[in-house]
Amino acid sequence: MAKIIPFKAVRPTADKVSLVTSRTYDDYSPAELAAQLDFNPYSFLHIINPGYALQQKLTNDKRFKMVRNKYVDFKKDAIFLQEEQPVFFIYEIQASKNTYTGILCATSVEDYQNNVIKKHENTLEYRVNLFKDYLHITGFNAEPVLITYPKQIDLNTWISLKKKTTPIYEFSTSNKEKHILWRIDTQSDIDWLTQKFESIPNLYIADGHHRSASSEMLFNQDKNTNNKNLEFFMSFLIAEDNVKIFEFNRLIHDLNNHSKSDFLNLLAFNFEVRLKGQEIWKPQKKYQFGMYLDGEFYALTLKNENHTFDGILNKLDAQILYDTVLHPILGIEDLRNDDRIEYLPGNKSITQLKEKVDSGQFEVAFMLYPIHINEIKEIADNDLIMPPKSTYIEPKFRSGIVIYEI
Repeated sequence: MAKIIPFKAVRPTADKVSLVTSRTYDDYSPAELAAQLDFNPYSFLHIINPGYALQQKLTNDKRFKMVRNKYVDFKKDAIFLQEEQPVFFIYEIQASKNTYTGILCATSVEDYQNNVIKKHENTLEYRVNLFKDYLHITGFNAEPVLITYPKQIDLNTWISLKKKTTPIYEFSTSNKEKHILWRIDTQSDIDWLTQKFESIPNLYIADGHHRSASSEMLFNQDKNTNNKNLEFFMSFLIAEDNVKIFEFNRLIHDLNNHSKSDFLNLLAFNFEVRLKGQEIWKPQKKYQFGMYLDGEFYALTLKNENHTFDGILNKLDAQILYDTVLHPILGIEDLRNDDRIEYLPGNKSITQLKEKVDSGQFEVAFMLYPIHINEIKEIADNDLIMPPKSTYIEPKFRSGIVIYEI
């Protein structure tokens, strides 16, 4: 069973929420970031980038302490308020093509340790340590772990009823999204929701493996402090049929000293290679790959007779591309750290990928078909790890709308 609890959230006042909340820091171009920091004094970006005005290098310890101090300033200035009692939230993001609705709550570190909350990605130790130190010094987390659960008809009905009530926030953002937040604070609703998730055997992390691993590491480090908040971490729970899974496309800087003709001949051993010319083409189903090379698109279809599927991982398109092309032909060994490969999420236009190759920055690009949620669950259920950059998953949470204090 999965354990979830309400928490005493910190959040912006309703009159300032559209000014405070921000996209993820890395999502901003330098010009956008400078504009926000120069002209919006309420932006949450001021908290997570407090040294902007100083323009100087800071140690992590000093920077995290500055983050903490800036956060405290926002609370003192009444930009943030804190719930008097623990609550849940229903949060909805209305994007241009999809609407995402889920539950904001605190999930259990113990469930994470016992594999009730299941994982499918490896984490980098230095990133886990870094964010653990961030949580320890700043004392808060503003980005929940995105976690999916199997579709529940009665839960969907309950959420629909709650959405008919008056929200505490309803605002639009410059990237043309609408954000709506409902507070769930009656004891009967809290009890019903808690008991509902107790009947769900497993939850699955969709995005946020490093955040959840850092929360576990912080709990192990500080568990003797009797801080009950350490036993949980903030999560956004969403039905598995309500997430959007995109692929990560691959861009390669060179052909590993192969000529174009030799490269195409090597591909033909494992793939049926069809020239598509100027037709912008992307895979239509599993075991198909798109390729852009020398100003032309190609369709690559795996020849099953030359490929043996001897395990769950080997059926993944990302693993197949690595096993048949990236490693043996292009000489790429480490998908995470090799500087000859870069990635473009599938929510970006194929024309962006084309432009990167046409510019001469890259020699060849590969397009993958998105992985299915059932494949993610199968990997997690078997305690396996997907190749790096196998999925790009939406929704992406807006920073600063709800904060979990530690």
